Amino acid sequence: MKKSVLFNKYTIRTTILILLIYAGLTNTAFAQNAALGSSTTWGKVDGVAVNGLVQGPSAAEAELQVACVFEYTEGDIFNPPALPANLNGMVHLDDALKGIITELRKSGKFTGHSLETLLIIPPKGTLAAKKLLLIGLGERTKFTPDLMISVGSVAMREALRLGVSNYSFASDIKDAGIDSPTALVAANVVLGSFEAYRTQTYLKDKKLSDHKPLSKIILLAGPAFYTVAGDGIKEAIAKLNAKS
Repeated sequence: MKKSVLFNKYTIRTTILILLIYAGLTNTAFAQNAALGSSTTWGKVDGVAVNGLVQGPSAAEAELQVACVFEYTEGDIFNPPALPANLNGMVHLDDALKGIITELRKSGKFTGHSLETLLIIPPKGTLAAKKLLLIGLGERTKFTPDLMISVGSVAMREALRLGVSNYSFASDIKDAGIDSPTALVAANVVLGSFEAYRTQTYLKDKKLSDHKPLSKIILLAGPAFYTVAGDGIKEAIAKLNAKS
């Protein structure tokens, strides 16, 4: 009888301990996932706000939406290792435009070569943004985070050339199933963007550019990557402001 009581007490304590550990792990997992629509101003560089937003590129409100794509392989955004359709911003973007992105890529009209660009003016009501800029990332097997410095620069230069006061940026690397360092990718986008911005500002001071002032950049991230991306963005902002 005593052995039975002791066994039951031990079993209960063990069960409670397991439940507490599970609850702690579960709460940690949920804490790392930001809610859809979450927004933060990570900081400012040269008076330009750098915002974070948990949203897909088809639904983010901005004057210009920038989205990145790799060179085409059959079914690449729809099949593993790409994220499932419900979490995949590029799939949502393609669906909103009735498959035109896949059609352009598959036909070779937009190859997705590294730093290749294509501007699309979406029909009213299809996207939250007024314009869509695609930027190529090249071959997925050759991707490195350093490329995102140049991608960030291209995005900024095109935004200034188009005369928008704000733009939203989606790297879509995770969506494509590429295991990349989230914080470093986000930081490199910011670094490249403001390298280009400062060059254009320098030219404007020399009366060699007349770009419209930029008010903000919106960097999109999925719920699971938002906080980590923010860490990289804040690090890049601090680095840029230390150089100003």
